[in-house]
Amino acid sequence: MAERLSIPAGPSACAQAASSKEAAYRIDYTLAAARNTRVVALDDSAEQIVRDAAAQSWGQARFYTATDPGHELLSMEGQPVLLADELEDSNTVILVSVTGENAKAVTTIGATCKERGIMTAALVVTPEALTSAALFNLRSHARVLLLPADADDLVELLKATRA
Repeated sequence: MAERLSIPAGPSACAQAASSKEAAYRIDYTLAAARNTRVVALDDSAEQIVRDAAAQSWGQARFYTATDPGHELLSMEGQPVLLADELEDSNTVILVSVTGENAKAVTTIGATCKERGIMTAALVVTPEALTSAALFNLRSHARVLLLPADADDLVELLKATRA
């Protein structure tokens, strides 16, 4: 018969973690508020993906379509807004592309975000095959590049960034 080891009974790891000694190591502050995320569709196919995401309830996220050369955006209601004004209180910008159109807008938005220290992410949504134009235009302007991405990835990214 195999010999059994005797392990002394003591508080479990969960119980130890709840002790006042361990509480001293806890970070005791509330989570940051929702991010001021701006989502920009760069082409007609991407616009539908952005509209679908915009239909859900988000904290501080706002949704737009880009127009070349990118100094102006269109809200989902079709209202023109200045890029500079929309980025004033933003801390995250997500660019969505399917076909790779609006290269000038990508450059304008990317350069403005870089100047202001705004985190940029890009989704290259590829229903069939990766388009080199979309990848080429977004690569140098996005700190985070998701490819190949699905339309659902935008919603997941918004959730992950507490938009």
